[in-house]
Amino acid sequence: MAGIGWKVRAALSAFGLLVIGQVSDASAPGGPPALPRPSAAQLAWHDCELGMFIHFAPNTWTDLEYDDLSLPLAKFDPAQLDTDHWVTATQQMGAKYIVFVAKHAGGFCLWQTDTTDYGVKNTPWRGGRGDVLVDLATSCRKAGLRLGVYVSPADRKHEAAVGGKCATPAAQEAYNRLYRAQLTEVLTTINRVLGDSPVGGVFEVWFDGSIVVPVGDILAQHAPHAMVFQGPHTTMRWVGNEDGVAPYPAWNTVSEAAAKTGEATAEHGHPDGTVWLPLECDARMRNTWFWNTKNAGTLKSVDALMDMYYRSVGHGAVLLLNHTPDPSGRIPEADVRRGAEFGAEIRRRFGQSLAETAGQGDIIELALAKPATLEHCIMQEDIAQGERVREYALEGLVDGQWQELALGTAIGHKKIDRVSSGPVVKVRLRVLRSAGEPLIRRLAVFGTAG
Repeated sequence: MAGIGWKVRAALSAFGLLVIGQVSDASAPGGPPALPRPSAAQLAWHDCELGMFIHFAPNTWTDLEYDDLSLPLAKFDPAQLDTDHWVTATQQMGAKYIVFVAKHAGGFCLWQTDTTDYGVKNTPWRGGRGDVLVDLATSCRKAGLRLGVYVSPADRKHEAAVGGKCATPAAQEAYNRLYRAQLTEVLTTINRVLGDSPVGGVFEVWFDGSIVVPVGDILAQHAPHAMVFQGPHTTMRWVGNEDGVAPYPAWNTVSEAAAKTGEATAEHGHPDGTVWLPLECDARMRNTWFWNTKNAGTLKSVDALMDMYYRSVGHGAVLLLNHTPDPSGRIPEADVRRGAEFGAEIRRRFGQSLAETAGQGDIIELALAKPATLEHCIMQEDIAQGERVREYALEGLVDGQWQELALGTAIGHKKIDRVSSGPVVKVRLRVLRSAGEPLIRRLAVFGTAG
């Protein structure tokens, strides 16, 4: 699935769900139907819009996407590793949070642990006393950046397959103890460093390939406000591809049955769903998740990244874009520059609107200070009250006549429409179908004033 590229779905155990989002309640007699709404954690996550993934493991040295345990640990010594540098790259890209791969499918642990002999403690890096997780959490604290973590349930070193599933009951019981200890270590480490900071503790937890290890009590105790990726406690959906793009419309709700699987994707979205379960779109800056010596030429262009942005954030999803340090421990400068160029282009296109407003009802009008040629329109619903718009028309007033600029269905957290117009003096949003009164948080236009 996402992140490590697993294409096989894990069998799920029959665990109960933690709170996913707010499930729709029965409406008052004669009133409009109640809508599912996001939790406070989901709302904060939606507003981040862009995050940065970081993949780093022994296979960074072996030109492989998966750790086959072939690297002698004596060779793991990233002498220039600098998590402040990682955080600066994140900020230059405009990302608001990091998801750090603390343990990938090989089982190598990038923090100090006694649960295994396969981790930084068993390498020459900083004399075996280094801790990438502590360093990164400290860097995030200084920068005011949120931090999430990926702790792979799959673990080749300890013979756990996708989702942490083992071959025998005895092996499963042993691995459950090991994994639960590792997850507890990681979450408590982040909370120790970040818990009393403005960004709070653990922001997101990734269980790639779902998870069969029982972890609900650990999440409730150590990450009660974190977003969770896959598994029986999920609060978000994988989009269903590793290209960083969501379909349109990308509805934020699914059926309760789909939510309970722990592995719903974009294809399960439905405007009449009863559980709020938004989409995260994971993607790579190069063509692999881990750095290797052969793919510098696959670094995506700014145009390709912007197309990804339109089709993820611009469809109401969150984009999680991967950077990967090389064996020195630093993210390659070309990749850092490209991320910064991407962030600068987002700001150039959307940093300052020509005009914007908010409102409620089926028609919302926006007058411009002077005629302008439009290039983009951004619309956002007040999703704290649910996703209400089902169909809309966007129009511009040109020479006294309303002209169609765009048609659409979902707005949700954000819809970006690329438009082309003559000298527009006014813009209006007409909601053609909705579930309840439309509540528009933002209607903004961008372009060139005449």
